[in-house]
Amino acid sequence: MSRIELIGISGSALAAAQWPLLRRCTAVVASRRHRFLVADLPHPVIDIVPVEAMLNQVEEALVAGDVAVLASGDPLFYGIGRRLIERFGPERLSVRPALSALQLACARFRTPWDDLALLSCHGREADNLPGRILRQRRSMLFTDGRNSPDKVATELLAALAACGDNERIDAISVRVAENLGLSDERLTSGSLAEIAAYSFGPLNMMLIEQPPGPASPPFGLGEDEIAHSRGLITKDEVRAATLHRLRLPVTGVFWDIGGGSGSVSLEASRLCPDLVIRIVEKKEEEQANIRTNIRRFGAYSIHLVCGEAPEALAGLPAPDRIFIGGSGQRLEAIIETAAARLADGGRMVINAVLERTEATALACFERLGMRAQASTLAVSRRLAGGDAQVFNPITLITGDK
Repeated sequence: MSRIELIGISGSALAAAQWPLLRRCTAVVASRRHRFLVADLPHPVIDIVPVEAMLNQVEEALVAGDVAVLASGDPLFYGIGRRLIERFGPERLSVRPALSALQLACARFRTPWDDLALLSCHGREADNLPGRILRQRRSMLFTDGRNSPDKVATELLAALAACGDNERIDAISVRVAENLGLSDERLTSGSLAEIAAYSFGPLNMMLIEQPPGPASPPFGLGEDEIAHSRGLITKDEVRAATLHRLRLPVTGVFWDIGGGSGSVSLEASRLCPDLVIRIVEKKEEEQANIRTNIRRFGAYSIHLVCGEAPEALAGLPAPDRIFIGGSGQRLEAIIETAAARLADGGRMVINAVLERTEATALACFERLGMRAQASTLAVSRRLAGGDAQVFNPITLITGDK
């Protein structure tokens, strides 16, 4: 059976041991910047992009014999190796990695990489970048032409400025390794603002570092830790039950409508850091609390939408989960609008204090063909030797689409 020789390239030349492998192959896959390496071979050269077309051509070429695939660095590390294994199976590949771009960048920066958060924009949709980067003390980002270091820095600056997080803006340092191993290799360092002002080519590794934040658990924040106004916050016990009911996905989109202080979203962002969260809140006082909480916990996967539902829901990415904590007498319109956007298999959870809110929610879910259930939670607290503190019962209404 013919095989695929997956060969990692480091720098601008092939190693002597790689030439016998190439000569026995009947075709070579290479990017434009690697084509000159095999210009003297008589083999047909297949472009590595678009990837799907390349995979089809490799399958055809394998009928005649072995195929070589040239890739930068370690092709199993955010590289083409994954797609080749998925298509042809691991048994048909021989992998000969070179030093990865990560290893080279950290060597140039003279910094260890065993504690880095590794992220990639290369050939991927780079959504929720501030949320993914700013929760980490040290992140290494593989960038590409669409998401270059200057664009990433600009996006981070915008997210931080929107929450008034000047302290974090000043504290973050950035280093960029461009064109590693090539003759025009360049190392650049600076603040977010300085990096945003530079221009970069498409091949970069971007190291983003910030001082460690305050230690806190991934779940179970107390009311006294979360900025809120006049006791208007979802109580700890209710928040825990609400998050349990939401069954949040690891990735996707979560709407928090009438978010108040944002306590539910704050916990959600820490439990599911790759979840994109939109909080809709109309009150300026609560908007200020939300911004404070985002700053305090580095929860930049949360995006504040200043406005009132259902109008403010227009244009938001379609949600996989929805929580309605406040509706301002517009519950029926909010449910109808939100349910129309909710993904198939999605879930909506509504917390109700009043019986009429529960009745309206259940009736709406039934009319919209959503499976509904309701549970009532009564919370009381007692410290040793003290009187019990009893809170109003809360009914959690769940609708499944």
